[in-house]
Amino acid sequence: MALIEITENTHDVILDIKYATCDNFTGQPVYSQPHCYLHEEAEALLRNAIEIAALQGYQFRIFDAFRPSEAQWQLWNHTPDDEFLADPRRGSPHSRGAAIDLTLVDEQGHDLDMGTGFDAFTPLSHHGNPGVSVEAQKNRLMLMGIMTTAGWDFFRNEWWHYQLFDARRLPTFSDSVLPVSMMA
Repeated sequence: MALIEITENTHDVILDIKYATCDNFTGQPVYSQPHCYLHEEAEALLRNAIEIAALQGYQFRIFDAFRPSEAQWQLWNHTPDDEFLADPRRGSPHSRGAAIDLTLVDEQGHDLDMGTGFDAFTPLSHHGNPGVSVEAQKNRLMLMGIMTTAGWDFFRNEWWHYQLFDARRLPTFSDSVLPVSMMA
């Protein structure tokens, strides 16, 4: 398996790995280390998206990418909601290194308004929801345009989530495959 580490220096992104902080829906850190990895196919698509975003004057803030299967179980045990979380018995695209959660950042370093925060488990997070402002709808469409042009698929319930098409063809991985553990 080829997981590639994503860093601010190697990929010109901003890392804000939420599950290594208390600033996530569980209210506590899930990861002990804020590392960011993607499967080699997903990493190549991320590089495409970074180039497209840069042409428009934007950068990405990444909230999550590869999620060890142990972490997926922790999230599921906290909030078993299949509207927003993959049941770990089926496996998450994140646990395959085939998904990324992100937003767009402008040239001044401000996140674009997307209408909700990351991991807002509400219908307002769905693509095309008219309950968010017109500006947020435009920003979501711009993010989707960049990501889909770069070759990513989107998840209709979460404006921040993008994954490889046919991600489930890849196996899930535990923390033990990483060169540096993300879990406690």
